[in-house]
Amino acid sequence: MAQIINRGKNRWLVRIFLGQDDKGRIRRLSKTIHGTKRDAERWAAEQEKNRDVLGAAALQASDLTVRGLVEAYLEELRILGKKSVAIEAMRARKHLFDSPLAAMPASKLSTDNIRALIREKQAEGLANATINRILAILRAALRTAAKAEPPKILKVPRIQKLPEAAPRAGFFEEHEYRALLRALPDHLKPVLAFGYWTGCRKGEILRLKWDQVDLEQGVVRLRAGETKSGEGRVIPLAPELLEILRLHRQTAGESEYVFTYNGAPFRDFRDGWEAACKAAGLWDAKTNRPTRLFHDLRRTAVRNLVRAGVPEKVAQEISGHKTRAVFERYNIVSEADLLTAARRLQAWVEAQRRSEPHTDAHTSSDGTDTILTQPPGKPN
Repeated sequence: MAQIINRGKNRWLVRIFLGQDDKGRIRRLSKTIHGTKRDAERWAAEQEKNRDVLGAAALQASDLTVRGLVEAYLEELRILGKKSVAIEAMRARKHLFDSPLAAMPASKLSTDNIRALIREKQAEGLANATINRILAILRAALRTAAKAEPPKILKVPRIQKLPEAAPRAGFFEEHEYRALLRALPDHLKPVLAFGYWTGCRKGEILRLKWDQVDLEQGVVRLRAGETKSGEGRVIPLAPELLEILRLHRQTAGESEYVFTYNGAPFRDFRDGWEAACKAAGLWDAKTNRPTRLFHDLRRTAVRNLVRAGVPEKVAQEISGHKTRAVFERYNIVSEADLLTAARRLQAWVEAQRRSEPHTDAHTSSDGTDTILTQPPGKPN
């Protein structure tokens, strides 16, 4: 039985017996409950139930706060060497640790609490996509806690994803790429070309080192741990890109990095990009922003690979998309693709007509088949 001791008005000390340690000393879980004695009895009954289901060791952990579980999850990501830990830690600090949810015991977390967090973030003006990334951290932390040995929580409340806006559909047409290539400063031209031909992520491109580039074989080798997915991959270089890199190598200096500015690697080129977009006519005067983003090159490369007849599995391997679902988000069908499909359908049907004898078809004066057998407006 739990001990419930009155510590003053509406204050109750509750002690739960957990057993004995290796030296025979009694172990208890203690907590002060603010409220009525009935509140203290309810809490004690729930903890005793958890103790019987989870075991005493897990019960000690079950009083961890939501913040505590998220911090434990982030630490696990660091131990596993996950590249996403920096971004997830930033999101947690900015959106979770300052929330009222952070101090709540994780074992008490409910769907209503999750909804309250969503409303809080919507009131702050966050987009559904951003809120989903926050919820993903919370969901992963709770699932990790539930799978721990011994488990730290009994169950994970349902956390439903919010509907997100359709993914951006921007990509470069060939003439836009050429115009921007002419307008960019010299140190950014190879960066643009690499993104256009390979579809690599911006971070992968700017971190690229010469020891990863094989100019003889015409490939770039990204080793495991150097990509967002954590998996290595081999990227073939199109002849035009290979020639650009060979010329760039002759003037690149002694840096180990492929792309540098004044001999040093760089991480941001927003000013140069925007100025070049203006000069190339890739600018929206209403929003005062470029109409093309660097990430549009990734969509462009995927689309061009598929259009060129490269098997989609191979295109996915080159671009580094880990899942088919994400790859499909980048394999965007444009209006021009649809019109091309219609023209190809027309050509195929006409070829079939020419290869088969005409039986019931009606032929117009210009030699094409038509289903119109009488002037419009006259009923049969």
